Formats: sequence, structure tokens, C-alpha cells
Amino acid sequence: MEGISSAAQVIIAIIPIVGIVMGCTVIFFYLLWNHRQKTLLIQAGQYKKQEFNLLPFSLLSGLLLSTVGTALTVLLSIIEGASYGLLGGIIPLSMGIGFITYYLIKRSEKRNG
Repeated sequence: MEGISSAAQVIIAIIPIVGIVMGCTVIFFYLLWNHRQKTLLIQAGQYKKQEFNLLPFSLLSGLLLSTVGTALTVLLSIIEGASYGLLGGIIPLSMGIGFITYYLIKRSEKRNG
């Protein structure tokens, strides 16, 4: 990094910090305005609680994590072989399989009971 001036190094160091601060600011104001909106809806008597359906979420998450985990596992096993880096693919793969298993168990419980 000898050829880079000190001003450029400072700017390069500040960019991620500014990005994180701006992201946190956006999230803060989203949460604040969402809270105020819900408060006003409750005061007006128009608030309806949204239901979260866990089954479609678990299926979608399971499929996404399984496909990403499979791709990473195959790629990392080709590049690095059997090493600790392979965990970068095995962990999302196992999480995806767990989500899909949860979905299948709950779906069979709904059909039977």
C-alpha cells in the first residue's frame, strides 16, 4: 500500500463506516415510523394483526438454504477438498434440510389431525 496516499486510505476506511451508519439510520426510521403507524391504527380502532404463516416460510427457507448449501458444498469440496472451509456449505445445507423436515412433519400433522 505504498503507492496509495494517506487521504485515499482514510476515504477507503470511512466508506464502510458511513455505509453502516446510513443503513442503521434507515432501519431506525423504518422501525420508528412503523411503530407510529401501528399506534395510530390502534387508536383509530383499525389495527388488524397480521398472521405469520410458518409453513410456507419454512418451506421457502429450506429450499433456498438447501440449494445454496448444496452449491457451496460442491464448490468448496472441489476447490479445497475436505477442510474446515467446507463447513461454509454444510451448515446452510443442514439448516435447509432441517427446515424442509419441519415443513414435512407439520404438513403431515395437519393432514392427520
